[in-house]
Amino acid sequence: MSADIDQIIRKTEEICISTGVKLTPKRKHTLLVLLTASVPLSAYEIAEQYKIKFNETLPVMSVYRIMNFLIQEKLVHKLETANRYVACAHITCDHPHEIPQFLICDRCHTVKEVGIKKRIISELKHSIEHTGFTLSSHQLELHGLCEQCRGHTL
Repeated sequence: MSADIDQIIRKTEEICISTGVKLTPKRKHTLLVLLTASVPLSAYEIAEQYKIKFNETLPVMSVYRIMNFLIQEKLVHKLETANRYVACAHITCDHPHEIPQFLICDRCHTVKEVGIKKRIISELKHSIEHTGFTLSSHQLELHGLCEQCRGHTL
């Protein structure tokens, strides 16, 4: 395991202790699968990678339950438009987190997580509410081409 991943796992364990929840070995291993993935993974891909990395079968229904736990603890995000999961890029940060915004490359499927100021989301929500529409999620997912893929098309 790399030093970065070791640090993320230590911070994850601290977060779980501070919130009074348990980071079981399966939860930890599932997070490790996401941390070592280069692109977001579906529940089925997580189960497949889990079996390869840990030589143990993890039923897809268990993956969904674990993902719900990790999302609740703000360690993982679900990309709704792709129906895939990605580890939070800010697990080890000590600063207050902004609302996550995801920049998703349509070619290589990499994801960059960036924060959006709460003030901007608040203004957007206020503007939307004037239409009679109510937001159920503040998560933004923007699709396009990353810098590397954009360079291949020039």
